[in-house]
Amino acid sequence: MPCYTVTVATGSQWFAGTDDYIYLTLVGTEGCSERTLLDKPLYNDFERGAVDSYDITVGENLGDIELVKIEKKKYWMHDDWYCKYITVKTPSGDYIEFPCFRWVVDDKEIVLRDGRARLPQDDKTRVAKQHRRKELETRQKTYRWKEWHPGFPMSIDAKTHKELPRDIQFDSEKGVDFILNYSKAIENLYVNQFMHMFQSSWGDFSDFERIFVRIKNTISEYVMQHWREDFMFGYQFLNGCNPVMIQKCTQIPEKFPVTHEMVADCLERDLTLEEELKAGNLYIADYEIMEDISPNATDPCTTQYLAAPICLLYKNSQNKILPIAIQLSQNPGEDSPIYLPSDNQHDWLLAKIWVRSSDFHVHQTVTHLLRTHLISEVFGIAMFRQLPAVHPVYKLLLPHIRFTIAINTKAREQLICENGLFDKANGTGGGGHVQLVQRAMKTFTYKSLCFPDAIKARGMESQEEVPYYFYRDDGNRVWEVVKSFVTDVVNIYYASDETVQEDDEIQAFIKDVCSFGMQDFDYCGENKHYTVSKQNTLYDWCSWIPNAPPTMRKPPPTNKGQVDMQFIVESLPDRGRSCWHLGAVWALSQFQENELFLGMYPDEHFFEKQTKKAVETFHQKLSEVSKLIKNRNEGKKLPYYYLSPDRIPNSVAV
Repeated sequence: MPCYTVTVATGSQWFAGTDDYIYLTLVGTEGCSERTLLDKPLYNDFERGAVDSYDITVGENLGDIELVKIEKKKYWMHDDWYCKYITVKTPSGDYIEFPCFRWVVDDKEIVLRDGRARLPQDDKTRVAKQHRRKELETRQKTYRWKEWHPGFPMSIDAKTHKELPRDIQFDSEKGVDFILNYSKAIENLYVNQFMHMFQSSWGDFSDFERIFVRIKNTISEYVMQHWREDFMFGYQFLNGCNPVMIQKCTQIPEKFPVTHEMVADCLERDLTLEEELKAGNLYIADYEIMEDISPNATDPCTTQYLAAPICLLYKNSQNKILPIAIQLSQNPGEDSPIYLPSDNQHDWLLAKIWVRSSDFHVHQTVTHLLRTHLISEVFGIAMFRQLPAVHPVYKLLLPHIRFTIAINTKAREQLICENGLFDKANGTGGGGHVQLVQRAMKTFTYKSLCFPDAIKARGMESQEEVPYYFYRDDGNRVWEVVKSFVTDVVNIYYASDETVQEDDEIQAFIKDVCSFGMQDFDYCGENKHYTVSKQNTLYDWCSWIPNAPPTMRKPPPTNKGQVDMQFIVESLPDRGRSCWHLGAVWALSQFQENELFLGMYPDEHFFEKQTKKAVETFHQKLSEVSKLIKNRNEGKKLPYYYLSPDRIPNSVAV
């Protein structure tokens, strides 16, 4: 009688094993096996990390094996089980892989197809088409859209992490509990004694070192030592925490009436301001998006303030980017002076601090929360809703949305919700962060997710004009490697544009992203791949609080010559908010336990030789980029490693 050997692999994560009963049925073109209990006498089956084999004898050959059915039944109490894969050895000696990588929960049945990637038009049999349809119908009931706030990208319909489908939950919720992680951070940083000292100002800048000394590293210490210098201020627009605000200045805005006489002492080429402008030596950072955003009013004892500054930057003869003029509002006038390097040192320093504070808010809420977390979630939900597990694009995207929906749900539960941790120390807490996301979405375009296009839109693409823009250079290298890999994989499965058009599942995926996830926002028609990378820079650039104040306790000055050092210190966060901020940047800068970095695919989803070769080539190219970046950084006081592939997480999960 024909005998099939079935090998079952259980996951190695916590609680992956089970004591429940596991049944298996083989479905072939010529018949089905009996529903078989997988159990060995005197053996503990399906332990965490185990690979177990079982023989299934049938009356006659089943033909080509199309499906494998797995059922789990309660033994004593429900015990979830994580199945990695099932391998079937046929009587003829052939091996067929059935990838699973899913949790089997309650008394549920999971039906698996073999690991070959297939487009919908490739399936010809009734069984294959029916399986494909049922899988998507089930997923669409499980992964539902929900509007968290009007004007936001849509999110998953789940109020808490525990309500999420088991397959997208964290392995251990404890590891991503923001409240617990903040508490750990504060304990590790030895700042407990300052935590409740709200309204209590620091004595001077050196006082901040009392909470900084425990977490300083090479870069953060350099920031602490040089943050007041114009060079360091300008450098951060290129390679700091938020290197996406600087853009080529082609015209001095009317709302920012800088004249040649104001900045003549800063210009080095014996040119007028207008001539420097035409020569391409002026850049600008405009925080217009911050105008009229409501400041945090959750603490009646502390009034907090926001600003919408504009900063004019100059590329000097050494190609350094330096600030030459700052206005702290969008409306010029007597009560909104333009601050200059030639002003009183305290006036100039406070103007720069205000820019850094506004930059921090835009980074946290727009660059990080919206453009990294929330946008990635939209693609993840649409993927689960519209692409079955056998679709090549599902296999391609799945590792890159690992835990993204989970971390976002946890953030909505604890971090950015009403009375969440975000309100504790952030000047845009209490609703300002919601307004910022809503405003940013009004000008959001799909094209802005494409890295080279985003760089070009700001006029920052020329290496000759701006030679030390490592964010641009490394980002372009990684983009090209990712683009090459995606192109290789897509070309394996799509022979032509017509093949794409005939793929109704990929069309439904794009429609779900645009019409539902993004709620029909403009410019969503382009069918390109995209990448979003999380820059884990908070720890380095924001731990020295005067360089990235999370809130300001005095309004922007309306006249020059009235600021002293005491005024500046009293403008900065108090002791309590400083410690909350420090705990936040420490916690949010930590990689996940067992973090997977770009190109790391421990779960094998592709089985075609061509695709495996593409993955291997991808690894090689990523390694070359990592080595290039490592060599460039050697001996540098300020190394730039954030976009080195071996430091880019595979997915947004921090």
